[in-house]
Order: sequence, then C-alpha cells, then structure tokens
Amino acid sequence: MPVAITTAKMAAMATGDEHASSEVLRGLARHLNCLNEDNKATRKRALEAIKKETVDKGLSSSALQEVFSSLLKPLLKCLSDPMERCRETTIAVLTEFIRCVPKPEESLPYLMPCLAQRFGEKEILEPAEELRLSAVEMLTLIVEVCGKNLAPYLSEVINILQRTIVDPFPDVKRESCKCTVNFAKCLPEHFHMQAESLIKPLMLTIAHQHTRVRVSVIEATGAVIQHGSGKKVDDVLSHLAQRLFDDSPQVRKAVTAVVGDWLLHFRDRYSYFHKLIPLLLSTINDEIPEIRLLAVDLWKQVGAQWEKENEDDIKDKMDFLLTPPPHYPSEVERPGLGCRELVVRNLGKLVPAITHDVTDWLVPTRVKTSQLLSVLLLHAEDHCIQHLPALLATLYRACTDSERDVVNNCLAAAKLIGTFVPPPVFLKLLLDHVASPHSSSHPWAPLMVLAAVLRGCSRPLLKPHIQQVANALAQPDVCQGYQQVMYLEQLLACVDVLLHQCESDCSSVSLQLLQVLIASVEFLCRVQGLDSVMELYRQHMGQLLDWLSASVNTWSSYSPERLQLHIVVTQSGPVIGEFLSQLMPLLHNCLQPNRDPEMRMSIFTMLAKLLLDADKTLDSQGRFHDDSERFLSDILLPNLVWRAGRTAAAVRTSALSCLLAHLVFSDIFSCKHLGMRPQVLSALEEDSQMSRLLACRCLCAILRLTGTSLHHEALNKIYPELLKRLDDSSEEVRGVALQAVGLWFSSLTKDYNPVLCGAHLQLLFQQLLLHLDDPDSSVQDQVLEVLKKGSSAHPALLKKEVEAVRDKQRSPVYCDQLLQHISSLPTESTASCTE
Repeated sequence: MPVAITTAKMAAMATGDEHASSEVLRGLARHLNCLNEDNKATRKRALEAIKKETVDKGLSSSALQEVFSSLLKPLLKCLSDPMERCRETTIAVLTEFIRCVPKPEESLPYLMPCLAQRFGEKEILEPAEELRLSAVEMLTLIVEVCGKNLAPYLSEVINILQRTIVDPFPDVKRESCKCTVNFAKCLPEHFHMQAESLIKPLMLTIAHQHTRVRVSVIEATGAVIQHGSGKKVDDVLSHLAQRLFDDSPQVRKAVTAVVGDWLLHFRDRYSYFHKLIPLLLSTINDEIPEIRLLAVDLWKQVGAQWEKENEDDIKDKMDFLLTPPPHYPSEVERPGLGCRELVVRNLGKLVPAITHDVTDWLVPTRVKTSQLLSVLLLHAEDHCIQHLPALLATLYRACTDSERDVVNNCLAAAKLIGTFVPPPVFLKLLLDHVASPHSSSHPWAPLMVLAAVLRGCSRPLLKPHIQQVANALAQPDVCQGYQQVMYLEQLLACVDVLLHQCESDCSSVSLQLLQVLIASVEFLCRVQGLDSVMELYRQHMGQLLDWLSASVNTWSSYSPERLQLHIVVTQSGPVIGEFLSQLMPLLHNCLQPNRDPEMRMSIFTMLAKLLLDADKTLDSQGRFHDDSERFLSDILLPNLVWRAGRTAAAVRTSALSCLLAHLVFSDIFSCKHLGMRPQVLSALEEDSQMSRLLACRCLCAILRLTGTSLHHEALNKIYPELLKRLDDSSEEVRGVALQAVGLWFSSLTKDYNPVLCGAHLQLLFQQLLLHLDDPDSSVQDQVLEVLKKGSSAHPALLKKEVEAVRDKQRSPVYCDQLLQHISSLPTESTASCTE
C-alpha cells in the first residue's frame, strides 16, 4: 500500500511539473518570437523576460529541464546577437540552466558545437572580454556538472581552451587554466589523447606579467603533463626552471608543488627523475621559509615512496646503512635513504648539467646552480668519489666567478667533499693541480678549493697527510711561482686551515709552513710567547726592511717583494713608525718617476691608506713630520709631473690621492710653497675627472692649512686655475672648485691691496657673476655665498659689477641679495676700497 501511494505521488508530481513547464512555455511564446525582431531593445526585453520567467522564478528542476530543452536552440542563436547586452543575458541564462537542471548533459549535442564555433575557432568571434570570461566560466561549470559525458566533445573543449588560454584578458587566461585542470582530472582516460595540444598556448602564457596568471598556468601545466601522454615533458621543463627565478614567491611555490606532484604521481617519472630532481631540490634553499618547508616535505615524500617501491633492491642498505657517516655536518638533517639513493643513481646525469649551468651568463642561474651542488653532495656523500674529477673541475671554474654568492656556495660544496671523501682520494687529485698552476688561467683556484676541502676534513683523518700537504705548498713553483694578491691569499688560506684544523700536529711541518707564511703569523707569535703580532714585527722589522732593500732596484709590479712590502707595512701597524729611517729611503728608491708605473700606483695607494690613519701607522712615534718636506719634494711632486699616456695619468691620480692624505700632516711652511707649485696647479687640467677632483681638494686643504699666510703673488697664481674648473663637466669638481675659491677669499689679508690687485678681483667677480645664471640652483646658491665672502675684498668694485649684471636683466634676485649684503658692510671698508 505505501509503495502504491508513493508511486501515485510521483506520478502526480510529474504531471504537475509537465503542467508547470507547459504553462511557462506558453507564457514565453511571444518572447521567443521577439528574439527574431530587428529591434535591439525588443530582443533585450525578451531575453530578460525569459530569464525572469524561468531561472529566476524558482521552478522545480524537472520543470526547468523541460523548459531548457525547449529554449536551448533559440538561446544558442542569441549567442551571436549583435547587441552585447543580449549576449550577456543569454550566457547568464544558459549558465543558470546548466547549474540547476538535473540532466545538463542532454544539452551538450547543441551547446558544445555552438561554443566551439564561437570561442574555439582561430579567430574568436566574441569581442567583449567580460563575455568571454563568462563563457569560459560556463565551460568550467559544464566540466564540473557533466564530467565524463564530455568525452565525445573532447576536441571542442580542447579547441576552446587552446584559444582562451592565450586570450588577451588575464581573467580569461586564469579561468581557462582552472577549466583545464578540472577537465584533465574528470576525463583522464580521454584527455591524454589531445593534452599535448595545450602545451604551446600554456608556454606562451607562462611568463605573463600578472603573478596570478603565471600561477594558474603553472598549475594547468602540471595537470596537462600529469594526465597527458608524457611526450611534452622536455618542452615545459626549461620554462618551469625559469619560473624558479620568479620574483613572486607564489609562482615559485606553484612550481615546487607541481614538480613535487610529478615526482610522486607522474606515470613515467622514473624516466625523468634526473630532470625533475634538480627543480625540486633547487627550491630547498629558497629565501621564503614556506617554500623551503614545502620543498623539504615533498622531497621526503618522494624519497619515502621510492624507498617503498624499490624495497627489494635496497634491503641491505635499509638494514645496515642507516647510521650517518663519522663527522657528518651537525647543522643539517641527514636526508632519508630513498632521497639519497635517488640522487646517487642520477648523479652521473646531474653533474654534467651542473658543470654547464654553473658558468651560465645569467647570475641568478649560476647562484641557483651553486646552491644545488651543495644539496646534491649532501645526498651523494661518499658516492661522489666516482665523479670527483668532474666536480673539482667545476669548482675550479666556479671559484673564479665574479659573483661572491657563487664562490661562497661552491666553497661550501668543496667543504662537503672534504667531509665525505677520504683524504688520500681528494689529495691525489687536488695536490697535482696545486703543483701545476701553470696549466690554469686562474692558478689560485685549486688552492682555494684545497683550503675549503681541508676545512671540511676532520683532524684524525687529515693528520697522517699533513706532511704531504705541507710539502706540496712549500714547493718553489707553488709558494714562489706567482705574485698575484689572490694567489698569495689562497696560499695563506691553506696554511691557516692546516693550523686551525691540526693545531699542535703541525709542529712536524713547521719549516714548510714558515716558508710560505707571510701574513698568518699569529700562530708563530703564540709559539714564541709574544704578546701580539706587533711584537713579532718589532722583533724583525729592521731585518725585514734590509731584506727588501737589498733587491729594491730590480722591483716591478710583478715582483713578490712588492707584495711583501705591502704586507709588512700594512700589517705591522704602529711598529712601522719606529723604522722610518729605513722605510723612507726604500720608498724614495721605488717611487722614482723612472720606475715601473704599476708598482708606483700600488705603493701610492698603500701610502694613502696608511696616511689616513697615520697616528696608528707611519706617525705612531710623531716623527713623520721630520720627513714631510722631503717626502713632498723628492717623492710626491716628481710623480705629479705630466707625462703622456694613460698609465702615467693613472700614476698621477694615485699620487694626488696620496698627497691629499699627506696634507693632514703638512705644516704651514711646506704648504705655502706647495700651493704655487706648477705640478699641483697643472693637475687641475688633467683629463681624468678623479684627478681634477683630487687636485681641487688638495688646493682646498692647502688654503685651509695656510690660512692668511700666503703671499698675494702666490694667491694670484692659484685663482685663474680654479676659475677654469667652474666650467668643468663634472658637477662634483665644480662644487669643490667653488669651495676652494671661497677659501681663497678667506686667505686675503690687509696686505692684499685692492687697488693694485683690482684687475685680479675684477676678473674673479666677473667670472663668478657669470655662474649666477647656472641652470643648477645649488650652484647659484654656492656662487652667491662665495661672492658674499669675497665682497669685503673690494665692495665698491663688486657693487659696480653686480649693477652691470642687473642692468642686463640677469639674475635679478641674486643681484639684489648681493647689493643688499654689500650695503650692510661697514662703511669704513667700503670707503677704503673706493679710495
């Protein structure tokens, strides 16, 4: 009895739905006819009425199904209506019908061909971007509600997505990518047949300027490859690799998630492990913690899954190789066995790729690759031995990189080699390279790598090989063959590492280390019981300077003695001030104008740095003033004499920098004669901007030191050269020259007769007034202040020149300010100048 009642109720409901749908269709008959009218407003009202009477009315789903079946064809015709508002309403009505009807798949035979015709052709017919977005959103809805029923329409959907993924409207691109992901997941058994056709439009869009578009494209690419045939993996990997350098963390996170998903679920992942592993491991060092944690988590899952899938092959390792190697880096967590095995089995393919990319022309690529190298070595552990020659060659090249991050990352990788590889193995290769530096264009690279490798090796393992390393470093070709600063620094770094790693064990190789030690002397001080390195230098400074002086006549820029002098003088601190009687003749000899120019440049640069901190170096005993006059006349000024050539100009620049530093210690007597020296004044005409700037600063220092003690004849020789620099191409030079002119005015005394020297003052005033018209307001303000300072020298003359300028309608504001300033001067000064 209850079943019969239920059946009767259902029949009654069906009859009621049929009746309701019939009533709705009868009411819509006129509106359907109006859809064919020429009047746009009529068609618009008809569509709005249809929407109101159907989807907005709250009909039952079965009634809507009947109505939708009857309205589908007329509505599809309206998709090509010339009026945008009509098309918009049509898409909205279709979308609501598809969302509400119980069997939306019944509309597919008519709906999909129509959508493909309008949105899937080579030229998309819909001009309005908002309507294209609505249409793609409707397609996404169709995929969600119809699912596998879309299989017969695979081509239509793919054609639409091919066009909309490259749509100019960013929101259409994003919605298309979302639809692609859904379509791939709901129809995997069919999607793979045409999935590859979406790769090209996706790759054309993957570098879009909008972050959210790039993220959507990456996610869609992941779905297409995951559910495709696997033939296009190589076509997308380079694009995904580029996205690892994306400025947006969301994009890099999307790449990490996609690559991790491929490594876990891609059917043919074993064939692409060697290409996918570097992408995921590269994000382990990302600057964003969230991305790093995601990468680590995915990588652990990948390793655990591989370990489970290959349990039979690695059973012995799972039982016996779970203990970390001795001296394993304490600051990192050891990767799981599966992760390590994955890297070890693919290392042969990864090392050549690392070698190639670490010399890439793009800095971010080199940095990322050098970071990846450390991660790979941390996984490979002692299995990197078979690839050691290639790895060392890669490290040699990377250590010469101009980017400091690349060098630091590679040194960290070299340290891991020292941790995992037994010393007899790495020393056999490394020491051969160190012993033959001539075979490389960067002979210091093997030394740099050796120092890093030794730093990673433990003391017990390294102790039996200290003699071998020390002997190699003490060979003449190694410790005396090259004089470049970089080479010597790395040589000392190797010695320093041995001392710190082996400590007292180094006593057996003390002689060899002493032969190569120049700067690393702290350990030597400790052995002798000296309080500091300074005491060691004080103990031997006289002998060291005599040792250097014996060969000074043969020095050049390539002589090791020049570098030894640099080290002795700069690192001895205040001790060098106690031995000026030996140092000054040595400097006089090697800084003569006929000596090697590059050597003179380096020594002048060294002296400039010392003079800037002279109280703690050359003048530590207060005796440098005694040699100041000779230092100026016999060393500095001869090197300021003009000689042809760029190298000679560079020497003059370095000498000027040294002169500027020296002026801090010059007394008034020496400066009085220095200011009118032609070498200093001629330096204002140098081609080098830096030389002109230094010369102006030197004159400022001279005028400031001498104050009012310069004779008027000397002053009259200086200002014409300064005036020339007011027209200098460098704004910085002009500014310092104006400062010097201001100091020149401050140097005038009552002995400077304004009548006899009126012509000089007139020229000065006229030239300065010209620069009141300078386009740079800061220059105008500076000139005004200089003129105010000089107004007291001859107020009447300046007033006359200012009025002449103002009469020509030039710089009226500044002229008024000057005249006002002159009028405020004491009347006695003005009267005396007039007389």
